[in-house]
Amino acid sequence: MDIFKHLDKNNLHHAYLIEGAYEEVVPEIFSFIESLGIATNQNPDFSHIILDSFKIEDARNLKTVEYEKGFSGNKKIFLITANNFLLEAQNTLLKIFEEPIEDTHFFLVVPNKNILLKTLLSRFYVISTKKDQTEEIKKAEQFIKMNKKERIEFIKELLTDAEEDEEDDLSIREESPRSKCINLLNAVEFLLQNKFITKDELIKKSLQICFAHILKVRQFLNQPGSAMKTLMESVALIIPNF
Repeated sequence: MDIFKHLDKNNLHHAYLIEGAYEEVVPEIFSFIESLGIATNQNPDFSHIILDSFKIEDARNLKTVEYEKGFSGNKKIFLITANNFLLEAQNTLLKIFEEPIEDTHFFLVVPNKNILLKTLLSRFYVISTKKDQTEEIKKAEQFIKMNKKERIEFIKELLTDAEEDEEDDLSIREESPRSKCINLLNAVEFLLQNKFITKDELIKKSLQICFAHILKVRQFLNQPGSAMKTLMESVALIIPNF
């Protein structure tokens, strides 16, 4: 996908959120920044931050650096690539993006925009480069139709190659274990919302409980040390059988 068509050199937004695969998105952003006449190598006014989990100390450091005066008198650019942003970090970032600084621009690259709070997401110009979601919807549909035992096995297979603790995994990839979990949650929630139109009050109540639980699980998945398998198994157990 050509990101250039979403970006106006003469009217840059303060903050962009690009959803997609790191290896596809980042080279295009580098090309765009260089087309502005801004060097991406040995330039103190350009920062590329690569993290698996963006923590509160990272947000505080970013806030400090953002307010430092630029060296070139030109634009300051921050390119941040991360698999997820912890909740405390997101709350700190909110303050940064609520008060834009002139000629300071942010490009955040994430595998899935739903890792961010809606209040933070609303501060960005969002660009999605994600491929067709048909396969994810199909998997979620199969997951919902399974009995509870089959769902537990499904989760086990989904995370079969995943380590419970990803702290040492600094790679940025669209199909990280946590991204797989969040993608499944999003697709399941989408499908269950269609069933919410039912007139059966018992099913409605079960779905309301299910939606509230999915929201909590999504939040916990963004916490350090959270047990993905246990969290996803809890979702497998709470989804009603239709």
